[in-house]
Amino acid sequence: MPRAILFDLDDTLLRAYGRADLAWAKVTAELGAQLAPFEPADVAAAIQSHASEFWADPERHRYWRQRLYESRREVVRGAFAALPGASHRLRDEVAVRVADRFSALRDEEMSLFPDACDTLDSLRARGVTLGLVTNGAAEPQRAKLLRFDLARRFDHIQIEGEHGFGKPEERAYRHALESLGVGAPEAWMVGDNLEWEVAAPQRLGIHAIWYDGEGRGLPAAAAVRPDRIIRALAELVPGSD
Repeated sequence: MPRAILFDLDDTLLRAYGRADLAWAKVTAELGAQLAPFEPADVAAAIQSHASEFWADPERHRYWRQRLYESRREVVRGAFAALPGASHRLRDEVAVRVADRFSALRDEEMSLFPDACDTLDSLRARGVTLGLVTNGAAEPQRAKLLRFDLARRFDHIQIEGEHGFGKPEERAYRHALESLGVGAPEAWMVGDNLEWEVAAPQRLGIHAIWYDGEGRGLPAAAAVRPDRIIRALAELVPGSD
């Protein structure tokens, strides 16, 4: 076991933002009457396509991930504008309604992975120091920690919006290690993002574990190779197999 383990929050400890396509499909179906003359499925596909393009730009991602609710409004507006004739058929108030319903649905459906708290508690009982390193704005991330009773389980909590830097910046990892009083070879990082939570910590000598909570497997084209892959958080605890 390492001296310390760093954890990501969203889609690692919490089921938060996975399968956005299903969520957009649900929202557009629910609000389908307001999307006429377009079919809900076509609008959902346009939103998903525009979202992929929107978030692909690193600088845009860095700016908007701390303004998540507003970013979804921007995504839906962009998708509406790309629909044939949408500029005069779908009003901005409908875009806002769709985006805000999506945000509400995400909050409603958010939940802990079943073994999250037991795993954290078991690791701490074995003397492992725990750190949380998460991107995003301070207020919503703190609200999640309160809602799911997670804060008390960590020795160090590091939220991008509170520190002014986040993953995959090296200083995000260096600061977490320094705060916990451990060196990179003594630590593990656990997360679902191959670039941010595997490749980035590996460059510093941290043992990087990719969490495949949805059981999809490593993408065939992935250039990043995790030191370990787990499908359940409990696999981190010795003797859990």
